[in-house]
Amino acid sequence: MSPAQVDEVWSRWRSGQAVRVLSRDMRVSPSTVRALLLRAGGIGPVPRRRASLRLSLVEREEISRGLAAGWSLRAIARSLDRAPSTISREVDRGGRHRYRAAWAEKVAWDLATRPKPTKLSLRPALAQLVAAKLALDWSPQQIAGWVEDRIP
Repeated sequence: MSPAQVDEVWSRWRSGQAVRVLSRDMRVSPSTVRALLLRAGGIGPVPRRRASLRLSLVEREEISRGLAAGWSLRAIARSLDRAPSTISREVDRGGRHRYRAAWAEKVAWDLATRPKPTKLSLRPALAQLVAAKLALDWSPQQIAGWVEDRIP
């Protein structure tokens, strides 16, 4: 499924639409939708966003322009109001003469993905337990405290 379709599945799922109905409306196999939901334990992932301390694409483009103009790493760092070590590490990843902002951005975004699945997707019994407590109107904080006391 495309990223837009995945977003639509999560949106419809959060609004309470049944898997069979949303898969039919979207012309996607119900098993595909169930697999998507199961991978995340039925809880939609938080939309990805860049941490405020990370370099942005605009900053990476400025680094690329500075390197092309022959600026020193310290001069680029001053222009971006960043530490020289940050610029040095960024340039070292691609090489001073081969650095490309778009490629660096893609690599950074790919490396920022969560490296492991969620606990609820790995432990179906725990996911059922959490769902049961949510159905009883327990808050996530109450469930977390209750689970912490009973399950290692």
